Amino acid sequence: MIGRPALIDSHCHLDAAEFDADRAAVAAAAIAAGVNLMVIPAVERANFAAVAAVCRDLSGCVPAFGIHPLFVGRAVEQDLDALRQALRANAAVAVGEIGLDFFVPDRDEARQIAFFAAQLKIAGEFRLPVLLHVRRAIDAVLKELRRLPVVGGIAHAFNGSRVQAEAFIELGFKLGFGGAMTHPRATRIRTLAATLPLSSIVLETDAPDIPPAWLHGGRNAPGELPKIAETLAKLRGISMAELAAATSANARAVLPRLSIG
Repeated sequence: MIGRPALIDSHCHLDAAEFDADRAAVAAAAIAAGVNLMVIPAVERANFAAVAAVCRDLSGCVPAFGIHPLFVGRAVEQDLDALRQALRANAAVAVGEIGLDFFVPDRDEARQIAFFAAQLKIAGEFRLPVLLHVRRAIDAVLKELRRLPVVGGIAHAFNGSRVQAEAFIELGFKLGFGGAMTHPRATRIRTLAATLPLSSIVLETDAPDIPPAWLHGGRNAPGELPKIAETLAKLRGISMAELAAATSANARAVLPRLSIG
């Protein structure tokens, strides 16, 4: 991998059905491209085992466990106990993907908030950072974080204002930037990516979702991260080596268990 700076994909759903046909090849291609680590977050109890298996079987993959806000409608109280068990049984780097999503219609905001709060408490119990889903709900997420502080984490797929970005940073969070930043018309995200402190940024793909511009809506994969990183390096006017070193250090700082072993 000479000439390929090491990168960390801080959010990648490699357990998703879209990768069933070629999961091992996708992971191997990412590593060959210089993506040394991929954080694989669970989204509900039903896929805890799948996430654990992916991270056990594939090099470079590490797990996080949580109940995503879009899945709380079918979650039950016992799922929180299952979450604790998954965190105990596996070398989880974070509690996630958790948070709030006020974009979807017919949502139950109170139920989302209740499960989010419960999982923030679990993160506190385990002294783990969190991977946050914050779609159209940033202020509500920040409110819960101030009420139930955790040791930090990542605001995944950040698409808020600079004031909101600074609020997350003050609470010890990094901000995840990925494929959305590669679209020329995404001017707000690109401006934030270019001007926020480099120390506050981590890279992600959210594969198979949020494809970069060059995939034209096709399946995203962790192997796309180097080109995503090149976009960020150009936006900031720095070298790929500097960008890779900084974002990888940021990921390890906010997810300390990445550095264990």
